[in-house]
Amino acid sequence: MIPFSPPRIDQQIIDAVNDVLRSGWITTGPRTREFESLLKEYTQCSEVVCVNSASAGLELILRWFGVGPGDEVIVPAYTYAATANVVIHCGATPVFADSDPDDFNITVEEIRKNITPATKVIIPVDLGGFPCDYDAINELVADPDIRAMFSAENENQKQLGRILVLSDAAHSIGATYKSKKTGGLTDITVFSFHAVKNLTTAEGGAICLNMKAPFENNLIKADLMLKSLHGQNKDAQTKLIPGNWKYDIIEPGFKCNMTDMQAAIGIVELKRYDEDMLARRKMIFALYTQLLGRHPRIQLPVYKTSIAETSYHVFLLRIVGVTEQQRDDLIQEIFRGEVAVNVHFKPLPLMTYYKNAGYEMKDYPVAYDNFSREISLPVYYDLSNEDVTKVAQTVLDAINKICP
Repeated sequence: MIPFSPPRIDQQIIDAVNDVLRSGWITTGPRTREFESLLKEYTQCSEVVCVNSASAGLELILRWFGVGPGDEVIVPAYTYAATANVVIHCGATPVFADSDPDDFNITVEEIRKNITPATKVIIPVDLGGFPCDYDAINELVADPDIRAMFSAENENQKQLGRILVLSDAAHSIGATYKSKKTGGLTDITVFSFHAVKNLTTAEGGAICLNMKAPFENNLIKADLMLKSLHGQNKDAQTKLIPGNWKYDIIEPGFKCNMTDMQAAIGIVELKRYDEDMLARRKMIFALYTQLLGRHPRIQLPVYKTSIAETSYHVFLLRIVGVTEQQRDDLIQEIFRGEVAVNVHFKPLPLMTYYKNAGYEMKDYPVAYDNFSREISLPVYYDLSNEDVTKVAQTVLDAINKICP
């Protein structure tokens, strides 16, 4: 069986983790700070805070911005549940927006029509690793008419004076938009380093801060670090300084810091990311395109345009002219061919919790159409060209059998 997305665990990774274990310091410490510094340099953002997941990073920012009951946050209908769940955790209301028929992402037009005086944050999602149109989104929230609708309820909201743009870039580290890497394209960006991501730390995430004056990103970072450690004003390493054991709890925070074991994996991966991991994934996308592109039933994903290029995270294949049931039958046939595939994602209005909350899939027809025809193909570092060829042929054989 060709697996879908196993993590890359080689000797460099093993040695890096062993070094941390032997060091006697395994929680947040020097390697976490090094990883943050490398991410800051890589993305060209102002500051970075590493956390234990992208979900935690998104929620920390919502709470830092004061999002709560009565507030609305615009998110795509087509995304993983974490994007909307964090809004629920804060007591606010997710407002779903429909997708683009080409690249799966949220559109500015859909965002605009969902903005109300209660809107505090927009969370665009770079689905599959392809960046959203951030200049257009940034221009939208800066529009005088949109700003006039904004109702600030705390000091951070008053200082910004508009809707916050919080990029869910869980898939898109290394992607580019107008020659700039994700992480520095809008107010705040959050990455995921989950086990299946291009760059993994087993579990983990990072918050990239890019707020403009009068905000001071170093002060926001300090606040987020405090929030990520139960509101404690000194981390474990700082408390080890002789005579520095006393600490205080400034607020009832959370527990979502990254460990040095995680960061050690991230350091290895980031240092070789562009020339190694990203280069291999790009080759896999090119080979899939070559092998599948001529079939009349195949709609290839958008992964490079004149202004944007994906991180080559997920190959979002769509099958032309099939029903959701036919797509499901295709997936079963592909599995019978010893190839693991997936679907990214089941839109949130189809999920029980959100259906019960009153969201209806019929209100997001493009998201449903994209989902109903989508099959994600394996893309990972150790996937050989022979494996890619087998995957492609298995997909074609399934199409010819199920929907000739």
